[in-house]
Amino acid sequence: MAETTDQPRVSMDEITALAKRRGFIFPSSDIYGGIGGFYDYGPLGAMLKRNVKDAWWREMVEKRDDVVPFDSSIIMHPKVWKASGHIDAFHDRMVDCKVCKHRFRADHLRNAEQCPDCGSKNSFTDARNFNLMLQTFVGPMEDSAAVAYLRPETAQGIFVNFKNIYQTARKRPPFGVAQIGKAFRNEITPGNFTFRLREFEQAELEYFVPDDGNDLAAFDGWVKARRQWYSDYGIKTDRLRFYELKEDERPHYAKAGVDVEYLFPWGWGELESIAHRGTYDLDAHMKLSGKDLRYFDESQKAHYTPLLIESSAGMDRTTLVMLVDAYERERSTDPNGKETERIVLRFHPKIAPLQAAVFSLARNKPDLVELARGIERDLRAVFRTQYDEGNIGQLYRRQDEIGTPFCITVDYDTLDDRSVTVRQRDSMKQERIAIDGLRNYLNDRL
Repeated sequence: MAETTDQPRVSMDEITALAKRRGFIFPSSDIYGGIGGFYDYGPLGAMLKRNVKDAWWREMVEKRDDVVPFDSSIIMHPKVWKASGHIDAFHDRMVDCKVCKHRFRADHLRNAEQCPDCGSKNSFTDARNFNLMLQTFVGPMEDSAAVAYLRPETAQGIFVNFKNIYQTARKRPPFGVAQIGKAFRNEITPGNFTFRLREFEQAELEYFVPDDGNDLAAFDGWVKARRQWYSDYGIKTDRLRFYELKEDERPHYAKAGVDVEYLFPWGWGELESIAHRGTYDLDAHMKLSGKDLRYFDESQKAHYTPLLIESSAGMDRTTLVMLVDAYERERSTDPNGKETERIVLRFHPKIAPLQAAVFSLARNKPDLVELARGIERDLRAVFRTQYDEGNIGQLYRRQDEIGTPFCITVDYDTLDDRSVTVRQRDSMKQERIAIDGLRNYLNDRL
């Protein structure tokens, strides 16, 4: 195994360059100069993000018998957002530079006297509210009666359907409803790559519990479960913290709150919020709609409004964390004393876009190419795989840089002994493995 030396943390410029070069993430509409706050996921990025979402879904829904899935529409009745408070209170404070006309979030300037874009001094307007919801129109007329909004979060669809869900799913509290979906916020200053976007995906769990004195224990249980999830997928503990919100940092209706934060190259940033929201959300919709959303307890022959514990995580931010946390620039010394460097993404095998790459040592040898392609096709039924060919050193470096845990090389000896060389990403150790044993070998390690 190569000897490594400590390296400085990766910069966002390095992450952005790698993401574009290797097909993880591209600026949206790049040929037209891009559009702020929107990004496209390339072949590897789409798979990485899908794996992150699948990992969340598997843990939060499929492995539990007390959580049911849901998928609500992006556009809902405008009164939904009136009841939730988004129309009246979903604002950021905004200022303009009078010289360059650029706009900024007031809290991002923090008593700055100079414009960060043009350098003008004391050129800011007074701060004013800016509603973050993206507005659209429904129907053929673009007038006030047709105004609607792209949802700024996914949770409200669960709240307004609470009665439909618990009756059809035949669930009683404590039980949860989970969904992953697109949300939209007209951020004043999107930035830090995919950390602050105008279009993003949320994974939200709304967990309803009876008011029987066990609600804080349920809240603590979900905090513990979310901490374990990040640990299971290899996020470094010194770069992750669970910040417990003080009473004056929580909304007035919240009984408890924890922000999950990651140490990005620019500093700590929020990944997820875990909150005890009481009955606030259901109460708000019952008040405006006039509909009864309480749970009817057959055993007690009585209605009650359950308490709510919410876990809300950004899937784009979590995907970015997986990318940043896995990145390492590794220097080593070869047997001849020559120093080399490689960039490696040490993804957890279940998160990695590809799990195994299969190479033919010589592209001009039809027998080797056919055998290598056959091995890749066979493994593809079970694992995420890719076939490639070319210079073996360059192939290894490419797969290291996209985080593939195993590389399998078909060489001239393979035709005789029916075995291949398997190289491990992290240790760079190579083993000779029989073709018939490849599936079991990879299963044991993945």
